[in-house]
Amino acid sequence: MAWSTRRLADLAGTTVKTVRHYHAIGLLEEPARAGNGYKQYGTPHLVRLLQIGRLRELGMPLSSIAELEETSEAFTRTLRALDSQLAASITHQQQLRVAIADLLRHRTDPDVPAGFADLADDLTPADRAMVMISAQFYDEQGRQDMRAIVEHHREADDAFDELASDATADEIRAVAARLAPVLRTIHEQYPGTRTPPLGIVSRTALEDLAQAVTDLYNSAQVEALRQAHQLALEGPTDSARDAEGQ
Repeated sequence: MAWSTRRLADLAGTTVKTVRHYHAIGLLEEPARAGNGYKQYGTPHLVRLLQIGRLRELGMPLSSIAELEETSEAFTRTLRALDSQLAASITHQQQLRVAIADLLRHRTDPDVPAGFADLADDLTPADRAMVMISAQFYDEQGRQDMRAIVEHHREADDAFDELASDATADEIRAVAARLAPVLRTIHEQYPGTRTPPLGIVSRTALEDLAQAVTDLYNSAQVEALRQAHQLALEGPTDSARDAEGQ
């Protein structure tokens, strides 16, 4: 007894379109045809179609099925590779669930960077955006350092946040003088912050990051950051002298 394409598809729990696609890519051998030109499928075709379906259920891509040698060793290697991929996927999904639970627990907004949900109330919208952008340039250790900096080094944040765009030069210098020792401490505890983070490998990338700072903070805040960075690099003696002159 021979089956039509539609009957074969029904028996295998798939579609006629899928059967034809498997023919086109060489996964399923073309059957003989009857005198009227209709295809006549037999049990070997059904077994092969069920086998392909099983491998697809296990997550094997069609390209791997097509290249799979009919040996137990090759099949075992392929299954082990699939298992490794699934393990990585499960780990990633578990991490996502932890992140989602953190967001729900702290009732935060979608602009809160990953891992910063418990600190969200201490961050301005500009800070949140800057952290989210900066995180793209750091590896995992760098992101952990950035979180620690946000959590433990906010001594001058209020003064910086309150600095108006029309602040005077003296007001800007005063905020810079307060920021400088904070930046110096950060540089000492996290040496990687002295230079551009890993991942920024071009002048264009640095310019992109600088553009984000310019867009997110007002002109007085940007100038205060520039001065504070310069003071932090000069050292405590120079910074202290500048602060005393305010």
